[in-house]
Amino acid sequence: MTQGPINVFEYEALARERLPKHEYDFVAGGAGDEITLGRTRTAFDSITLRPSMLVDISQVDASTTVLGHAIPFPIMLDPAGWHGRSHPDAERATVRAAGAEGTVMTLSSGSTLTMEQVAGAAAGPIWWQQYLFEDRGRTLEMVNRAREAGYSAIVLTLDITVSAKRERDVHNGYAAPMSPNYAGWPKLEWLVDDLTSSDAPAGVGSMISRSATWSEVEWLAGQTALPLVVKGIMAGEDGKASAECGAKAVVVSNHGARQLDTTFASIEVLPEVVEQVAGRIGGARRGADVLMAVARGAGAVLIGRPMFWGLAVDGLAGLRRVIRILADELRMAMGMCGRPTLETVDASLLGGGSPLISGLA
Repeated sequence: MTQGPINVFEYEALARERLPKHEYDFVAGGAGDEITLGRTRTAFDSITLRPSMLVDISQVDASTTVLGHAIPFPIMLDPAGWHGRSHPDAERATVRAAGAEGTVMTLSSGSTLTMEQVAGAAAGPIWWQQYLFEDRGRTLEMVNRAREAGYSAIVLTLDITVSAKRERDVHNGYAAPMSPNYAGWPKLEWLVDDLTSSDAPAGVGSMISRSATWSEVEWLAGQTALPLVVKGIMAGEDGKASAECGAKAVVVSNHGARQLDTTFASIEVLPEVVEQVAGRIGGARRGADVLMAVARGAGAVLIGRPMFWGLAVDGLAGLRRVIRILADELRMAMGMCGRPTLETVDASLLGGGSPLISGLA
């Protein structure tokens, strides 16, 4: 019997074979020497779980609620652009996979399809990713379009006001494509040189405000009835500022290690942000990673790169399988740790130093 990939790493390996090199490098790569990209995996690998026996785990329930949406597990889909690089059905496949698995998708404003086209294919809750533009009218235009199309939250990305040096993209001469969401907008580009790269859709990069302060976040929160989620938080004080400015949740994220190299992994700074405001985190590749993030205070985990790997391997079915693999691994880890519900998950299930090493000291 032919067996397909059984974990996210195997999906990535197959996706790498199927995607053009420049597209794989764009998704997989990080900023600079990719130190932070490696650090993220190392950070997860350095955390240990404490197994616990003889607890009733006949029913392991990983369900939770995010901004009023009940989901069967704390795994959601991150706003990453241009899913058409992985599969012709692009974000239609992604939003259908999210709906079929009962979770939330956040649509990138740099999507292959328009926000209205994606919303028309949705069978579950969808959120919209937004930038702060220098022209406030442009910002509100996109927010209002999202509300009218049926999106139920606005995810405001803060950490892309500076273009990054992603050397894989520089070597490949790669630039982010235009998105139909911005059809008719002035075709402006980032004012950058040949040694930088950006996730912002071509045509709108230079319209993103580089002078925005927290007052802009407060202004936007007051302009829409949709809950505002702030993405790109890596410090406790910024989490606190987000809450004070009206954000209903924050995404603890280093932008997939794509913006600033030699910074922390998101899971490392999670506790200090949670101390100020409940957060979410990315970078997970195993269900146990999700459990670790929840134990450190995350309300849910957003996956980014694994979406592209699932789509590249088998479209909608591949992405559904990736989501189910992570959810199944999470439930297995919860059972082994004697935590039958997310309400029973806390920092006490995380181990300290190795007993073997401590005993030899």
